Amino acid sequence: MTTYITTPIYYVNAQPHLGHAYTTIVADAYSRFRRLAGDTVRFQTGTDEHGDKIAEAAGREDVAPKAYADRISALFRQTWPLLDIAPDNFIRTTDPQHVATVRLILQLVYDQGDIYFDEYSGLYCRGCERFLTEKELVDGLCPDHQVPPQEIAEQNYFFRMSRYQDQLIRHIQDNPDFISPERYRNEVLSFLSEPLEDLCISRPKSRLTWGIELPFDAGFVTYVWFDALINYLTGIGYPDGASFQQFWSVAEHVIAKDILKPHAIYWPTMLMSMGLPLYRRLHVHGYWNVDDTKMSKSIGNVVRPAQLVEDFGVDTLRYFTLREMSFGLDASFSRDAIIARKNSDLANDIGNLFSRSVAMLQKYTGGRIPEPDLTASDSSLQQAIELMLPVYSEAMNTFQFHRALQAVWEVISHANKYIVINEPWTLAKDPGQVGRLHTVLYNLADCLRLLAMVLRPIMPGAAAKMANGLGLAADHVLVASLPESGRWGLLPAGGHLPPAEPLFPRMEKEKPETIVPVAKAEGKTAPTQVQPEIEGITFEQFQQVDLRVAEIVAAEKVKKSARLLKLTVRTPDERTIVAGIGEHYSPEELVGQLVLVVANMKPAKLMGIPSQGMVLAAKAVVDGKERLVLPTIGSPASAGCKVA
Repeated sequence: MTTYITTPIYYVNAQPHLGHAYTTIVADAYSRFRRLAGDTVRFQTGTDEHGDKIAEAAGREDVAPKAYADRISALFRQTWPLLDIAPDNFIRTTDPQHVATVRLILQLVYDQGDIYFDEYSGLYCRGCERFLTEKELVDGLCPDHQVPPQEIAEQNYFFRMSRYQDQLIRHIQDNPDFISPERYRNEVLSFLSEPLEDLCISRPKSRLTWGIELPFDAGFVTYVWFDALINYLTGIGYPDGASFQQFWSVAEHVIAKDILKPHAIYWPTMLMSMGLPLYRRLHVHGYWNVDDTKMSKSIGNVVRPAQLVEDFGVDTLRYFTLREMSFGLDASFSRDAIIARKNSDLANDIGNLFSRSVAMLQKYTGGRIPEPDLTASDSSLQQAIELMLPVYSEAMNTFQFHRALQAVWEVISHANKYIVINEPWTLAKDPGQVGRLHTVLYNLADCLRLLAMVLRPIMPGAAAKMANGLGLAADHVLVASLPESGRWGLLPAGGHLPPAEPLFPRMEKEKPETIVPVAKAEGKTAPTQVQPEIEGITFEQFQQVDLRVAEIVAAEKVKKSARLLKLTVRTPDERTIVAGIGEHYSPEELVGQLVLVVANMKPAKLMGIPSQGMVLAAKAVVDGKERLVLPTIGSPASAGCKVA
């Protein structure tokens, strides 16, 4: 099978921002998924460089339009590798081949009789670079740019778009997947329920010179949208290139909802006039808001991709955008939201599963993949994987990336619970349980292999680290081909595991500085208040102690301390507690345990780590030695339950 996926070509009147990044991450993730599924894939992006706004922006900088376009286009080209985005082609509308293709198509449509010359008076929005109808205005303003359009009367060339209205309606009705999600299909059909006007496709050189000259009239340049849309053909060698023959019939476009009309109406009618089949699917996504406010240069909340990568890491950014936005709807970006996703989903869930599983393989099998004992087999992880794979594939195919990731994270949660239930550290103490231990560890290793495979399209860097941690090359068939290796039990025993690096270190939220009362002032010592001894406490005093059930979601040793462990617990809010139990418990034993904590202890710092609470432990004699024992909760109580 073949796949041809495109982003819109981005207009160079603005530098890359979160919206551009999301569209391109989506197309990249889809292209990687289709390669994982065995397709031959073509992925294209690029920049749109002609028109009024580019000429104006260049004029403000006192440079030629081409020099201005060169600079901004280079910013887009440089941004995509930072996001692990790997297009097969980057096209520019100033490329000589594109200019030639646009002129070829203009002549073809003109010879077809679908371009005519006429005088037109209408409402022109410079921001949209097109004429608007009265019905499109909101309180007399352009709905996108919130300014009144300018009334212009001039002679121009028009494309007979109205000639193809009924044909386009029939195609949309006969092909339910042509435009998705369905809300945008319905929006286009609603627009087409009214008579379609012809499209003005030229600008007189007396008003604009920065554009592609019409082949049949040197006094005019091409309207920027008629020029830009043709990039999808230019990039695959229209009209007679081998790539055009191979890829056009499977073309899929990814766009944001603000450019629905050009892609769902202008472009299909242009293709009909040319006698070409229409693209296969149009995928339309919503907007990214920032802290629930629309991104805007005027209010200074535009988010730049390069800064996000520097602050959070590329895999975190890719995961967050694909997990947080339900494709087709708007979503909101905030620093707190991305930190929460990183700490919870990435550090606590997949990161902790990977590190503790590999650590146990290093500790209990000498860093080798063990041979499972079929007589001690356990199919629960296998069943979880087998249930996940078809759900994941269907969701990825239909651009429901958040649903695909939900399915993957259900397996990750199952695997973390699998460790808690099976207690490999306990099995390792019993020579009679070696077969069972090896089976549990093999199951975890093969589960990680399959998780690395399905995460390749989403987080290629993290997936490569997971593969390497299992002793596999990043592009090994066992993690790179769903048709060949998307099955349980294919990881060969005996493979050596190199030292693995952590996937996702946790991030602390930025907190306001705590004001600490000053004990000394100007050489005077504050008086010491001696608290009287209390022989007993009242019930009211006991009520002041906030005892909670807490779930330990992550645990790690504190450097330079044999006694301290850094625990991340849910109470149900997430917090860090430093506990002096490192001589009695290993970190992997603790994750998933429900324990009791004092939740309203004053924060303190231990070994430089802020601790927000205290874990309760009992001193007990075990095997003749005194040790600390955590009272664990075996009832249906959940994290956050108050102890009364």
